[in-house]
Amino acid sequence: MNTNLSLLTKNVRGVLAASAAFSVIAAAPVFAQEAEEGAKAEDFEQIAVVGSRAAPRSVADSAVPIDIISSEEFKQQGATDMVSMMQTVVPSFNVNDQPINDASTLVRPANLRGMASDHTLVLVNGKRRHRSAVITFLGGGLSDGAQGPDISVIPAAALKQVEVLRDGAAAQYGSDAIAGVINFVLNDASEGGLFEARYGSFYEGDGDMIQLSGNVGMPLTDKGFINLSAEYRTADDTSRSIQRADAAGLVAAGNTFVADPAQIWGSPEIKHDIKLFANLGLELSDSAEAYMFGNFAEREVEGGFYFRNPHNRGGVNDGGTNDDGEQLLLVGDLTGDMSGNCPTDIVVGANVLENPRYINEVANNPDCFAFNEILPGGFTPRFGGTVTDMSLVFGTKGELDNEVTYDISLNLGQNEVDFAISNTINPSLGPDTPFEFSPGRYTQSEQTLDIDFTKPFDAGLYEPLFVAAGFQYRNESYESFAGDTASYEIGPLATQGFGIGSNGFPGLAANSQGRVSRNNIALYVDAEAYITENFMLAGALRYEDFSDFGDTTKGKIAFRWQALENIAFRGAFSTGFKAPTLGQSNVRNVTTAFGTGGQLIDRATLPPTDPVSQLKGGEQLTPEESESITFGVVADFDNGLFITADYYNIELTDRISTASGIALTDEDIATLLAQGISDASSFSEISFFTNDFDTTTEGLDVVANYAMDMMGGETKFSLAYNWTSTEVDRASDNISDFRIRMLEDNLPAVRYSATANHTNGDWRFLARMNYFGSIFEDHLDSALPIDKVSSEITFDFEVAYNVSEQLTVTLGARNAFDEYPDENNTDAGGITYAQIAGSQYPTTSPIGINGGFYYLRGVYSF
Repeated sequence: MNTNLSLLTKNVRGVLAASAAFSVIAAAPVFAQEAEEGAKAEDFEQIAVVGSRAAPRSVADSAVPIDIISSEEFKQQGATDMVSMMQTVVPSFNVNDQPINDASTLVRPANLRGMASDHTLVLVNGKRRHRSAVITFLGGGLSDGAQGPDISVIPAAALKQVEVLRDGAAAQYGSDAIAGVINFVLNDASEGGLFEARYGSFYEGDGDMIQLSGNVGMPLTDKGFINLSAEYRTADDTSRSIQRADAAGLVAAGNTFVADPAQIWGSPEIKHDIKLFANLGLELSDSAEAYMFGNFAEREVEGGFYFRNPHNRGGVNDGGTNDDGEQLLLVGDLTGDMSGNCPTDIVVGANVLENPRYINEVANNPDCFAFNEILPGGFTPRFGGTVTDMSLVFGTKGELDNEVTYDISLNLGQNEVDFAISNTINPSLGPDTPFEFSPGRYTQSEQTLDIDFTKPFDAGLYEPLFVAAGFQYRNESYESFAGDTASYEIGPLATQGFGIGSNGFPGLAANSQGRVSRNNIALYVDAEAYITENFMLAGALRYEDFSDFGDTTKGKIAFRWQALENIAFRGAFSTGFKAPTLGQSNVRNVTTAFGTGGQLIDRATLPPTDPVSQLKGGEQLTPEESESITFGVVADFDNGLFITADYYNIELTDRISTASGIALTDEDIATLLAQGISDASSFSEISFFTNDFDTTTEGLDVVANYAMDMMGGETKFSLAYNWTSTEVDRASDNISDFRIRMLEDNLPAVRYSATANHTNGDWRFLARMNYFGSIFEDHLDSALPIDKVSSEITFDFEVAYNVSEQLTVTLGARNAFDEYPDENNTDAGGITYAQIAGSQYPTTSPIGINGGFYYLRGVYSF
């Protein structure tokens, strides 16, 4: 018999109620055939509710809210990436598109219970998932600077279910579990499988997506299993753009080289997305088993970037202004001794290409050079990269003679991002510049050893006292690799005002690359028991010691009270923390962003201990600290109606984020150059990570399920509702007023989805209504506020038909009525905000900017 299930059947209610037991339940795959032999069906359902929303979606006997999402629920929606799928089925999980947002294009940040994307701990089969190497430099305010795991590398075909613990859980799992824990449980079937083919496209005829996936289970001798999953996906990019006002002005003045639109806003192109997962288990004896699981994934993404105006792009075309305030052209002298006598006073006017002085003194002068000669219409870089992810977890678990269960495992994980940028230049190299660059590579590596023990004790209570204790050692490193030489090279025109490095995303210089690492140890103990038949009490305590900033101790207490036969109350209080990541403490990056005046600038994100950062107030990072309260009610009625409602309040102090852009003065730049920072002249603004604000987030999650017979079949109804409110309690001068408002109002305060899923014979019909409350958006992070983005309602529909016992065909539509957010039409001095950068819609709208999407799916099961 499986040892975990043997113990659970002795004390199933207590185990479910304890957060500690959550880790034990999910620690390793469970043999389905052993579960049938060793546990009653109703007990097994309580441990892992597999099925539709008609069954309890949250574990009813838990002291804290836990959502159980079956693999079937992921299949019954139009989204194909895991992040978007989670948003559909978890009430307080939010994600939005990242059309032009630097590294966020590669790994979209997601938010649980109004927290940043790295405030949620991610597990696979109960084991901590490693972080992504991608840091969200521009994360829509809330996730600015976040470095969380990349859950998009997990294919839906590999999953048995997903468990979402919506409560602070750092006392059980350690750093990051401030908002909660998401545990992806892998498929452990030893036979059967499926193959799925899916095609989809947006109503406007772009964004074509093709996805192929499969899963197969095989026996590993007669006492184990091998379960393999694979997924391949490609997707074309989309465009929801209008012509920028400055680009339109150039065209009107006769510049026929400007693209229309000059800048693309839309989903990036996914050139390829490959995901492989393996899950293995083997029974070693009647009381021990071994397990192993791991993955490999590779995704190449390319998206748009900001348009470079050929008249005034800083470091490329901007030669300053004359005494009359007229824009001058930046012209370089190509002679070695500066004998070219190149003009520095050419007024660009409406179209510098028609200026006789430019034609005669620059374009037809071999000694002088302006980038208008080779890029007459300006240019718009294409930014992206390749993300590679891999992991391997192996271990053994079992039960000793004294009823002590053990679980010992080693966890290896690595994520790497190799950035790429094309259709751009290194201005300092002049006419010799290449147009494609590899600006650098970053790698996050983690190795974790877990040793866990559990044992029930007879303490004279209604049920045995269940105790869990364990030890964890984790080593992690963050390594940066230099880009190709041309991406950071200081060319001959650098001394004449031309920018250094690949424009838009300068490469990491060889003298800035390096590796940093740290380790930490953790000890924890959890205990829970039913004091009486109807009252359960649980507690947890965890101590962690980090090699780079010291130690911390966190705790948690939770209860569950069965007040009436169908009504129970539950609640918890916990303290938590999130350690600053190695990436946040050490990363160097330069990106293009809208500055505080609305113009495009190069903003450098530097380590907080860098001399440039310290000049502006940067300090060594410290951990974030949290206090969390959860209180809820569970109602399970005889007629099948199941409802949970849980209130939460999270006070988070010393939050880590990137500072708003800080402008560098000429004096600052001179000081930095004197310190030997040779590329300081390329920076217009800097940013760094800082512990500069505190927040209070409160909210309410409501989940309801009901099933009934109707129209000759069965209909399952479900509701997932969330209200979240965040207030910034303290903020330093490094956090702008617009950033504060983004933190408070960029996520919808209210979001819910109501679903009806009707099955009748070989037919299945699904209808889902999604409501997204209004948000505020700081347009392009530029302190140019647009009007409040109104609330939106979208509908999803799906119809499926079982062609045979093995083959099911599904036709569906997401955002079926083709809804779009409010357009960016607020006036900004004679032009609309949409025209400033060509963004027709608010880029962080919760319903996206692409409109309706239809899809066709075929699934063959065997």
